[in-house]
Amino acid sequence: MSPKVSIDAVGKVFGTGAKEYLAIDRIDLMIGTNEFVSIVGTSGCGKSTLLNMVGGLTEPTFGDIRIDGQPVAGPGRDRGFVFQGYSLFEWLTVEGNIRFALEKTALSKPEKTELVREFIQSVGLAGFEDAYPRQLSGGMRQRVAIARALVYKPSLLLMDEPFGALDAQTRGMMQELLLKVWDEHKVTVLFVTHDVEEAIFLADRVVVLASRPGRLKRIVPVSLGRPRHFDVVTSPEFSDLKRQILADIREETLKVMALDGA
Repeated sequence: MSPKVSIDAVGKVFGTGAKEYLAIDRIDLMIGTNEFVSIVGTSGCGKSTLLNMVGGLTEPTFGDIRIDGQPVAGPGRDRGFVFQGYSLFEWLTVEGNIRFALEKTALSKPEKTELVREFIQSVGLAGFEDAYPRQLSGGMRQRVAIARALVYKPSLLLMDEPFGALDAQTRGMMQELLLKVWDEHKVTVLFVTHDVEEAIFLADRVVVLASRPGRLKRIVPVSLGRPRHFDVVTSPEFSDLKRQILADIREETLKVMALDGA
């Protein structure tokens, strides 16, 4: 079976002339259908840049990215995005924000209404359909963002630090919610995070990027069982995975500090 996402020798150069620099250098990565892959690494290693190239928000300088065998040429409705900033329309209700994603579809009004209802239920916001973003907590706002990203049924969900602004308790609840929604809707997820525990808890594989330029340092398989609950974080296997990945990131951090003369 061909991969859902194919990243082949992809690189990205920013700037021009004397200010030109190689941000990402020849990353190769295959992501399977319905797989959940987390990306971690030091700040500035190119995690978000790689995600944005898969999403079609920026073009690779060299290399090739394909989704379902087709070259990525700009954003598409096969991909949904969720960012740390909720990016909700403050003048629209919960229902209105989610329905907005369906405006350019050929669905009938009853079909749109049913889809919106389904996803409001899926993310646990039943009863808040008429609430405005200003009336919601951070976690509830992010639930709206997830529902809006998924309501038009993309096959690939791209998430860039979506829970980074949330408190620890809300973040944990959102992680469990995301796994439930991922299991229900059978979507492939590429998830960027700085939080190693979050990366391991959510993913089938954790991709560790090296720095300066961003390169593939290691891919760590996560064989923890599913469905996955928070008691898994106390297991020896989880601790071992966390130790390995933190050691990789620490090694890269020390390299960056040496380059910066710190």
